[in-house]
Amino acid sequence: MEPTQPRSHRNGSPAGAIRALIGVLVVGLVLGWLLFRGDGDGTSLGPTSTVEGTGTTESSTTDGTESGDGAVDPTDPTDSDTGSTVPTEPAAPLQGLVFTDVGSASQPTMITAPAGDDRLFVTERSGRVKVIHPDGSEGTFMDISDRVLANGIEQGLLGLAFHPDYDSNGRFFVYFTDRPDAQRQVSEFSVSSDPDVGDPDSEKVLYERRQPEESTDIRHYAGMLRFGPDGYLYISSGEGASARTQPQDPNTFFGAMLRLDVDGGDPYAIPSDNPFADGVDGAPEVWAFGLRNPWRFDIDHETGLVYIGDVGQGDIEEIDVVPVLPGGHNFGWANMEGSNCFFESGCDPANYTMPVLEYRHEDGCSVTGGVVYRGSAIPELDGTYFYGDWCVGWIRSFVYVDGAVTDERDWVEELGAQPQLQVFGVDGSGEIVIGLMSGELRRLDPVR
Repeated sequence: MEPTQPRSHRNGSPAGAIRALIGVLVVGLVLGWLLFRGDGDGTSLGPTSTVEGTGTTESSTTDGTESGDGAVDPTDPTDSDTGSTVPTEPAAPLQGLVFTDVGSASQPTMITAPAGDDRLFVTERSGRVKVIHPDGSEGTFMDISDRVLANGIEQGLLGLAFHPDYDSNGRFFVYFTDRPDAQRQVSEFSVSSDPDVGDPDSEKVLYERRQPEESTDIRHYAGMLRFGPDGYLYISSGEGASARTQPQDPNTFFGAMLRLDVDGGDPYAIPSDNPFADGVDGAPEVWAFGLRNPWRFDIDHETGLVYIGDVGQGDIEEIDVVPVLPGGHNFGWANMEGSNCFFESGCDPANYTMPVLEYRHEDGCSVTGGVVYRGSAIPELDGTYFYGDWCVGWIRSFVYVDGAVTDERDWVEELGAQPQLQVFGVDGSGEIVIGLMSGELRRLDPVR
């Protein structure tokens, strides 16, 4: 007897046909999934496929095997199974550089930001720290004009540096000439409960120094602050218009670079590897000496090199480049100006650290020390040091490699003259921003 079957099957009804079709589709879907994904034991049955419009590949190796389960997250730029990286659009060739206006400030002296911060902080000579937001809005971060003396062009609020751990401790440091005596002073402050406002009442004085007794003018204060890769605070201090007595004496704070540990002691400690840390033959704070007016300097954290622009007197402007360690450099002023003898007749250059680059006053009159570029917008210029001249306004650059200046370049044709170029700074992303005494703030951008 024939086995009993449902009537719909026996008679080939429409319902039976539909069920059969569904079965075929299910089998087909399962086989399709296995072909796409693999058979479960790591064997890929399908070729490499590309997600159209994204450049993302769902990959299998050339022998048809995958190292993992074959799943690829198309939002992840790296395939974790193979370590391959999604191809990215290469940057267009660099055609040149251009300045983009990013704001203004009254006689800016310092431009900086904590690393990764999208705000820009600018010190104004009168005593205000201005903050500029990414949308262009501006505000006052802190105003200490009531305690800043800014009578001469070289007096005022001159330097600002944020602690390397500013995001967690809110500490920052400023350099200014104070009222009423124009003492050079370095103080520590803290941010208030409002991240856009510094607390002027939080001041802790690190040190203060009157101009030398032999000073002939209210000039040569320098005033730059910068944290090094070692976490110490570096300070440039001019010789106070007392060239014959101060810069060749490492026992003074004048004509020198200082190096302080602001995380130890009260108000600071002396780094144990400072050249005169024991106080013998020099002040414990002094890291280098023999400078005239090192208005602006930079420390390249990638190489540990310090770039100092020292303003000359008679005929020579100079840039010095030395490593963070060892310290103790004597840059020669006022026995020498650049590579020339000055007050010391028949000087021996071997006794001093010579500049890596210098130019004469027929080409300019006052060097504005610059910065080493470490941003991301112009990778072709990574490691390039930019500097300028205050009087003429040109901007030049070089790359320092293996103890030698290379790839020298003059940018005046592309960037134009930038007269009274006060300061080079960098924003939180490492992009260069300059400030002119007339107030313009300009970011260096690529042309592609």
